[in-house]
Amino acid sequence: MGATPTTDEVSTPEVPERKRTSLGLYLTAQLAYAMWSAEPEGVRVLDVRTPEEYIFVGHAEMARNIPLAFVEYEWNTDKDEPVVRANPDLVSHVMSLFQPTDVLLVMCRSGGRSAVAVNALANVGFEHVYNVIDGFEGDTVDDPTSAFHGKRMKNGWKNAGAPWTYDCDPELLWRVPASVAH
Repeated sequence: MGATPTTDEVSTPEVPERKRTSLGLYLTAQLAYAMWSAEPEGVRVLDVRTPEEYIFVGHAEMARNIPLAFVEYEWNTDKDEPVVRANPDLVSHVMSLFQPTDVLLVMCRSGGRSAVAVNALANVGFEHVYNVIDGFEGDTVDDPTSAFHGKRMKNGWKNAGAPWTYDCDPELLWRVPASVAH
């Protein structure tokens, strides 16, 4: 099955509603890195951000990129944000690489999209899927007197001192499944 954290490894922080999952398994990025470090062969890190975020913002060195959604490069004027399309292959791609009993640490930018991915995986029988609640970039600093106000400098994988990179391992980077490729 892989690593199962002990009670002193698992934090039970106040988890905002948008970061909650049906499995109720949560880790901070710092605890996620410690868990992976303790058993790198038994714990897998999954990054569900877009390929663009994974490549250009950086990613955990060992993280496999399987996006929850894709940016469509058009603007939704009603929502004043880019149009995104769900990745219909998320669950099937994860199932092709991992077993439902594997330990997966799922992260996005700051814990919201990863919660959605954790729930999708739980719905098909995955049991040990943790939401990394502060994600790769972390939460925003909410202090108007700080030079970092509004910036993602509060926590997260990057800010926890965990190893990350801009370099891409083609084996870990999202690729369109062969059944869909032209």
